[in-house]
Amino acid sequence: MTTKTSDSVAAERIRRAAVEAFAESGYGGTSTREITKRLGMSATAMYPHYRSKEELLFTISLEGHQSALVALQSADDPTAGHLERLRSVVAAFTLWQAEQRQLARVVQYELNALSPAHYKAIAAIRRDTTDVITAIVEGGKKSGDFTIGKPDDVVLAISSLCVDVCRWFPSTSHRDPEILAQTYADIAQKLVG
Repeated sequence: MTTKTSDSVAAERIRRAAVEAFAESGYGGTSTREITKRLGMSATAMYPHYRSKEELLFTISLEGHQSALVALQSADDPTAGHLERLRSVVAAFTLWQAEQRQLARVVQYELNALSPAHYKAIAAIRRDTTDVITAIVEGGKKSGDFTIGKPDDVVLAISSLCVDVCRWFPSTSHRDPEILAQTYADIAQKLVG
């Protein structure tokens, strides 16, 4: 886990610089020296805050995954109908991926660089995030609101569509995160029949 000083202003600046560097060059293609150079700091300036580059990645991944989960949970209204819930959650997930694209790219595509213990902690949050969508899809199938075969296949398709947004957004045809969020909600609606 991170050291006690990881919540300092300097630690936050290091995390932001690392997100930019990891998003541009990947975790493996970025040195700690390159991260601190962006801030005009010495190469050793990171170590009072993070014991290693991997610990820095874990902190970024933890914050990012928790933020995405909160976005989905906040968008879900369990008292609403299944279709309304699905549209709301998919729109929120898409919007998060688009608006937080650099952070999302790092947390979605640099998982293999985490230590086994850190990966396990992140995998639990990822399961919780998927569970938000799964509960809605399974509930919609059970109630007859959704005409689908295997709920797991639909959840995988929806999750994959949303997560991939951070890889390509923005594009020549998609520049507005809000419009994209509604487009993906429309696609999710079609997937559930």
